[in-house]
Amino acid sequence: MRLVLEAAGLSVGWQPGCWVLRDISFSLAAGELVGIIGPSGCGKSTLCQALAGIIPRQLPGEVKGKILLLGRNLAALSLPEIAADLGIVFQDPETQLFLPRVRNELAFGPENLCLPREEIGMRIERIAEELGCQDLLEANPNQLSGGQQQLIALAAVLALEPKLLILDEVTAQLDPQTCARLQAIIGGLRRRGMAVLMVEHNLAQLAAADRIFALRNGQLAEAAAADLVDDEALRRVYGGGRE
Repeated sequence: MRLVLEAAGLSVGWQPGCWVLRDISFSLAAGELVGIIGPSGCGKSTLCQALAGIIPRQLPGEVKGKILLLGRNLAALSLPEIAADLGIVFQDPETQLFLPRVRNELAFGPENLCLPREEIGMRIERIAEELGCQDLLEANPNQLSGGQQQLIALAAVLALEPKLLILDEVTAQLDPQTCARLQAIIGGLRRRGMAVLMVEHNLAQLAAADRIFALRNGQLAEAAAADLVDDEALRRVYGGGRE
């Protein structure tokens, strides 16, 4: 089984010596879906940002321990090198959409990798067809619904053909139909060998997960199946209940 992501002894903090996350270790293999749950403010987004190299490259913070992306030390990679193999989509798609046309959004990443124009065009058409957003390619992202914007943000990341996809609570503002569509997309990506790390509050969105981890008190622990059966058990996992 090929490991796409490995974290060993990972600690992350916003101020020196003040750790939000402490001594986190886990791995993610090709084709695997791993879910992470936990209450607001427990550090789920901080973990995603550290795994994606955003901390400390774009956001100030301290990172200790080791993160390996396809066997390479993340600390030694530039953001463009990371982005070639790791894509991240956030809860608010507006933070990732900034160009006047959807087609431009999908082309932006591959253009920055200096791919040939023909290859970029083929990627755009293929991703748009897979996500069912062909009719939105000429639209202005600012004029789309929240669900449409989330699909476009995902499409822009997939245009880079990453080996690992991190989804940080992307279903929070989606209707049930769009959530179902997203699950089908994730299933297809996994069948092609993409690893997916999915942060969620809604356990229904993690029904297909191979493993689920609970983040609490700055540490990550795998949740047993028995812990995810009912509301009372879920409150124990969250350390505070549903949100």
